[in-house]
Order: sequence, then C-alpha cells, then structure tokens
Amino acid sequence: MKDIVVFSGNAHPRLAQRICHHLGVPLDHVDIRRFSNDCIQVQLLANCRQRDVYIVQPLVPPTQEHLMELLLMIDAAKGASAASITAVMPHYAYARSDKKDASRISLGGRLVADLLVTAGATRVLTMELHARQVHGFFSVPVDHLTAIGILADHFRSQDLGDSVVVSPDFGNAKSATLLARLLGLPVAAGNKHRISDEEVSIQIVGDVRGKHAIIIDDEVATGGSIVELLDRLADDGAVSASVSCTHGLFTGPAVGRLRNHPMIREVVTTDTVPPPRDWPELCTLSVSALFAEAISRIHAGKSISKLFAGVDPTHAPPPQPKLPFDDLPDDLGLGVPGLFANTFAP
Repeated sequence: MKDIVVFSGNAHPRLAQRICHHLGVPLDHVDIRRFSNDCIQVQLLANCRQRDVYIVQPLVPPTQEHLMELLLMIDAAKGASAASITAVMPHYAYARSDKKDASRISLGGRLVADLLVTAGATRVLTMELHARQVHGFFSVPVDHLTAIGILADHFRSQDLGDSVVVSPDFGNAKSATLLARLLGLPVAAGNKHRISDEEVSIQIVGDVRGKHAIIIDDEVATGGSIVELLDRLADDGAVSASVSCTHGLFTGPAVGRLRNHPMIREVVTTDTVPPPRDWPELCTLSVSALFAEAISRIHAGKSISKLFAGVDPTHAPPPQPKLPFDDLPDDLGLGVPGLFANTFAP
C-alpha cells in the first residue's frame, strides 16, 4: 500500500476507518471548516503529491452538504498534484435521477457525475447503483461492486427450508435472481401497476404461500413500498419475511414501520451508509473488506472482476470458442508431429 492516501469527510468516517484497517494504512486527517457565511473550506492534512488518493464519502443526508465536502476534497487533492483521485462513494444517492420521465425535469445523476469529474476525480468506486445505466453518466472509469455475496453468506447460516427470494418489483429482479441462485431458492417478484394518480396496486408473481419471503432491494428509504409488499405477501399466504437491502437509509417513519410489522423476522442491511442509532435489532453487515480489496486491486492495477467470482455470472470469463481445426491431429498424417500445434492457437 505504498504511495496511497485515504481521506474521509463527515458522511461516514467509521466505514473509512474500517476500510483503512483492512488495507493496513492510516486514515489521514481532513480539516473541514465552515465560515460565518455558511461556506465550507477543506484542507487535506497529508502529502498527496504523486500519490494515489482515495476519498471515502457516501452521499447520505444531508446529501448536498456531503456532496460539497466531497467535491472540495477532490479539488484539494487535484491542486496538491495527486497522481490519481478515486471518489469512493458506497452510496451514490443521485443514481435515482437517471432518466427524463417528465417534462422539464432535471437529470441529477448526470449533473453530479459531471461535477465530480470537473472537480478532478479520475475514477469512481461505488456499490449497487439504482440503475446500471448511470455508468454512462461518467467520463471516467467506474467500478461497481455488489453486496449480494455478503447478503447470501448471511442467509446461508439460517434454515432456508420453505423460503423464497422476493424482488419488490421487476426492476430489481436481476439482483433477486442472483441471490436466489446463490441460496438455491425459487424467486418471486412484485408487479406494480397504478390504479389512479395516488393509488398503486401490487400483485405477486410467483408462489409464496406457506413460505418465508426473503425480500431483497437495493435501497430502503421510508419503507413505504416494503410495507405494501409485506401486506400483499401476507394476503397471498406468506408466513413471515426477512427484509434485506444494500443501502439502509431508513429515513422518516421507516424505523417504526419496519420494527413493528408483524410479518418481519429480521431486517438486514450493510454499512454503506451509517445505520440508525435507535434500532439495536438491525443486522448490519460490513462491506469494508470488499471495498478494501477493490482499492488494493485498483492500486495494484489488477482486475476488479475477480471480486465477482461465484456471485455474478455476467462477470465470468467467456468460454473459449472451439476452432474448426481443434479436432485435427497435429501432424495431419504427414508424419511431422507438432507441425500445426501452434498455428491455429486462439
């Protein structure tokens, strides 16, 4: 880990400390000040010249404040002649603003991506984007991690008899299918359709009767959609449920809704964002080791795809095509062994 520097803003310093623990490097200090006119000033208190700088800062509430901190830290590293600057954003909040679904609407996901690159970021490391097309918003490399393997390890330690993995909607069906494959379980999904401007109906596609539902989502904010899904699962005969997500924001009434719901056996999330302090029963799994391994590989110029081995089949190396000459003998009957052995090698 020579020539590597790690900084953190105020969004989630505990996660940054855990990442540094796995890397075996110190978390360097940052001086963040606020002037009387409410402007923020950032000073990095470690040498960055010709070093690889990693800035850990998920975009969590207050999102705009933490975004400004991140931009200023990137700008400070750029001005200090850093060799490279990686924005480590375990949660990219603006990924939800990914499409023009109404007239004259802003596209926050693209705008924030442009701001990060303009500030000086040369790479982005993130986890479980709400939509994969957000990759295309960045003009720098983006490494996109997944917590599916960590969540699967948690559920493997339980009795999974009569269980089914459930996606809240078809948009998250791929993640649910991956988790179901890792656990050897069937999969179901909620199908939402709008009845009126304010009323949405959910139908369950798949068999959940008499089963324990393992709900998997990328992000849970207020928990309203999850509660609606739980009620529909109960109507369709499900007996209990575990709620799991990568980004457990749990804003507004979410904690009360999920703690008191009779269907829920447990709620599982990761530490991509700070967990709520008033929920001791919440199961929080750490992704710090995964991020540390990704940073180590980026720093060493190694492949990030190795981290998806056994988790996401889309990252598996493609099978080598069979060439039309593979079945021919090396000497082709000419009595010259090995004459064509390397001629048609793939």
